[in-house]
Amino acid sequence: MMTNEITAIAGSNKKRKRIGRGKGSGHGKTSGRGHKGCGQRAGSGGLGNYEGGQMPLFRRIPKRGFSNYNFARRFEIVNVSQLETFFDDGTDISVEELVGVGLVNNVKSKVKILGDGELTKKLSVSAQKFSKSAEQKISGCGGTVKVVA
Repeated sequence: MMTNEITAIAGSNKKRKRIGRGKGSGHGKTSGRGHKGCGQRAGSGGLGNYEGGQMPLFRRIPKRGFSNYNFARRFEIVNVSQLETFFDDGTDISVEELVGVGLVNNVKSKVKILGDGELTKKLSVSAQKFSKSAEQKISGCGGTVKVVA
């Protein structure tokens, strides 16, 4: 074994610190907690953001800006190639069927159908949104596209 191979795994199996196991261990008697007071007792963590009565940092710093994150409309994405693999010819596909197959997480989620992949089956798909290429591929195979509000 070479020394450059040893250093890569040198600290990977570090022995745990055995606290309160006598003077010889170096962590006996007070077990590394010092002497007396609140700090030696269990549950003495305190609040991480408490600054001893001083005005906390998050209150001293001015609050600015606005985020639209909570107001964004999020869609679960399903590709045409996935419709090809999971559904048979002539199937009516809605959000409930997509949930049943496992392509969408929840019945309440909004779905957008994208045109990635090829489609050879005649499907009637109903979803909240469609890309132009997905609409063309579905209707090109003789299927129907229905936009659900």
